[in-house]
Amino acid sequence: MTAEQIKNDMIAAAKAGDKEKKLVLSAMYGAVKKLAIDEGSRDNITEDQVARALTKELRAAKESLETCPSSREDLIKEYTYRYNLIAEYAPKMLSRDEIRSFLETECADVIASKNKGMIMKTVMPLLKGKADGKDISAVVAELTK
Repeated sequence: MTAEQIKNDMIAAAKAGDKEKKLVLSAMYGAVKKLAIDEGSRDNITEDQVARALTKELRAAKESLETCPSSREDLIKEYTYRYNLIAEYAPKMLSRDEIRSFLETECADVIASKNKGMIMKTVMPLLKGKADGKDISAVVAELTK
């Protein structure tokens, strides 16, 4: 996914009169631009930066959905729409089984040490942007028992 694709989809949604979609895409594009500016690459936005920004936005949308009171159906509908739209653009995350498989094949020597801190330090850079940190930590905890 590129920033240009998000921008083009945002413009298309605005032209089509889809305010809700345009609003979510605008927020996503803003998050991507902010990350790029913070990292000093205002005009040259990489796909990695887009992926990291969208992953962060997806996590925030999921948290909003989970903390929303069940009595607020209007907010639940809005947050669900936002989460689903961001999920379409965000990179797909590895499942716990896929993480376990990756760790057992690629990092077997580090896992053998049973040192959770050392394993996490080795694994996190390899799976950054590909898997949720909480899931990685849970799998590492299971493997180090």
